[in-house]
Amino acid sequence: MAQSEVRGEAPAAGDTMSLKPQASDASAGTGRRKGGRRADGPKTDRRRRRRRALRWSAIVLAVLIVGTAGAGYLYYQHLNGNIQKGRRNSADDSKAHRTQPNAAGQTPLNILLIGSDSRNSAENVKLGGSRDHRGDPPLGDVQMLIHLSADRKSASMVSIPRDTRVDIPRCTDPETGKVYPAVNDIINVSLARGGAGCTLATWQNLTGVYIDHWMTIDFSGVVRMADAIGGVEVCVRQNVWDHPTASVPGGSGLRMTAGTHKVKGEQALQWLRTRHAWGSDLMRARAQHMYLNSMMRTLRQQNVFTDTGRLMNLAEAATKSLKVSEEIGTVKKLYDLGMQLKSVPSDRITSLTMPNLTDPLDSNHVVPDKANADKVWQMLQDDVPFDKNGKDSGAKKPAPGKPAGKPSVEPGRLGVLVQNATRTATEGPVPQRARAIGQALAQQGYVRATADTSGTLSEDRTVVRYPSADLRGDAQAVAKALGIPLNAVKQSTDVSGVTVVVGADWRTGTTYPEQAAPKAGDLPQGSDAVNGSDTTKCMDVYNIYRW
Repeated sequence: MAQSEVRGEAPAAGDTMSLKPQASDASAGTGRRKGGRRADGPKTDRRRRRRRALRWSAIVLAVLIVGTAGAGYLYYQHLNGNIQKGRRNSADDSKAHRTQPNAAGQTPLNILLIGSDSRNSAENVKLGGSRDHRGDPPLGDVQMLIHLSADRKSASMVSIPRDTRVDIPRCTDPETGKVYPAVNDIINVSLARGGAGCTLATWQNLTGVYIDHWMTIDFSGVVRMADAIGGVEVCVRQNVWDHPTASVPGGSGLRMTAGTHKVKGEQALQWLRTRHAWGSDLMRARAQHMYLNSMMRTLRQQNVFTDTGRLMNLAEAATKSLKVSEEIGTVKKLYDLGMQLKSVPSDRITSLTMPNLTDPLDSNHVVPDKANADKVWQMLQDDVPFDKNGKDSGAKKPAPGKPAGKPSVEPGRLGVLVQNATRTATEGPVPQRARAIGQALAQQGYVRATADTSGTLSEDRTVVRYPSADLRGDAQAVAKALGIPLNAVKQSTDVSGVTVVVGADWRTGTTYPEQAAPKAGDLPQGSDAVNGSDTTKCMDVYNIYRW
């Protein structure tokens, strides 16, 4: 072949027939032939060498790009392979509903962080104590809901103490298929009754907050993450040593002098697990909040993306340490989550512990302080910031419900079932509550309203349920008759007809009470709130653990 067939490619060095002289070459004296070959001048030689060098540079660069991209892809796949995943929800039902979007179409994001006490590895046994517990189902000793506002400009973190007695729903273990019946027990056992998906369902049913994702981390994961970050600053007011005593066995082993320290590795785990030295499990939650706030400040100050080695270490640690719900089980999705969290200013992050009371059935346990806890849950549902340092996110309050439909029958012909769901963890059901509301309905013309006598239920909020779209108008009319807002009218396959479920928010009276809308920063008493920008907080040490 006398000439290259590749468009734009220079002729081969020996392809003399394809080198046609140009007019400019003749006038410059560089295009003449000697002995049948072209005699090029020094400028042409330099141009040819430059073209050849550029061509080889382009080839080498292309090889490097492809090779690097291939290695990057393989590393990305390696990181994805590190991540353990599980089913988001392992319960049969949920009482939670998503918060309505704001004017920009944004919705809040809720992530449940669970610290597992699993000892099912040599590493965890070494870090977490007794070998006798190796093989036992893990317990969720740390449980914290992270709420990102719809506009991603504020964040709230809420802990529930591990010894809080709650209703745990019926759950199915997604790995074994074992079914666990509903039970009233302390919340940390929910992890052993169907995995993180059961803990998520327990939280949803308790709070009414829809939870998008869960993440779990065990002892060894905490150590890896603390090391990858480079340490987290914490503070104690007195010298502390959390060690066994004559009356109280166990202890985390945390030992440090008064003041501020940067903890990493095993010492970070000791800080998060310390309970006795702080005086109670509630104070342990405060120490955990302080740690997380400090960690977020540290990450905001660091720019790991300019340090390839640190970025890789952090990526390795994170993907090896976390087990996540399957819908966020990729590096990209975890990275996006991290960037959203990192973008929140420190003074717009507020952490607190669920307001609680001593359990009347067991002084070693606690139960939700219903009125104050409900206020916290309402703020999360309505996307109301825990702080007063910025504007409202713009998220809407609960939607007004679907437009009123036309009832299918006259009130006197409609069968309505009324259920008593006023029982709470601290209070028994209000006697004859379903009967009283049924009578109120009868006075409004719903003479076929009857009270369900099969037993009492537990619902935080009153709701009117209906089974199919043709009964929506009837259900809305029943709600209107009782003063119940339309956003509390829900379609559900759990009922066979229009059903009024009288919740714990309506224990007296026959007209549904109006609910006051919560305001930003208006936190209830007993929440022990800590702002993320507060660097002055230090933990007080219980007397017998000072040295």
